[in-house]
Amino acid sequence: MRNDIIEYLQKEVYCRCKQPTNKFVIGCYYHIEAVVKNAEILAGKHGTDKEVVIIAAWLHDIALITDYAMYEEHHKYGADIAKEILNELNYDKKMALVQKCILNHRGSVKLKRNSIEELYVADADAISHFDSVPSLLYLAYVEKGMDIEHGVDFVRKKLERSYY
Repeated sequence: MRNDIIEYLQKEVYCRCKQPTNKFVIGCYYHIEAVVKNAEILAGKHGTDKEVVIIAAWLHDIALITDYAMYEEHHKYGADIAKEILNELNYDKKMALVQKCILNHRGSVKLKRNSIEELYVADADAISHFDSVPSLLYLAYVEKGMDIEHGVDFVRKKLERSYY
């Protein structure tokens, strides 16, 4: 297990979440942290490449917290950003699988998941949406300025598409 990389990613994600340019503010860090926790539990119980799952979990929303302009395609941009970061850290042994986990993590984008690692990162992300409803409400009402009705609909649909 490359704990040095995992510790670096945790710090890097935290720093990016605290940047004033991060539209999702620090709440996104807690979401990502919950994804990592859920991913560790899934990987630990069902025997898979835990290192890949944890690294991908830390990086699955890296594009979102880097630049809001990447929001709609953050799974694609995130896979590219992950490659850049992991190259700098000399992690190439399983980089392609980490990138696939990031590319295929979204419930709202119907891409095929070919490995158990991809499935676990996507499931960990979906589970975390239920763990962090207050962050979704903040996103709807504060960041997006929605009224009550539209905010409820936004959060409900987000939770519904977490599993397809």
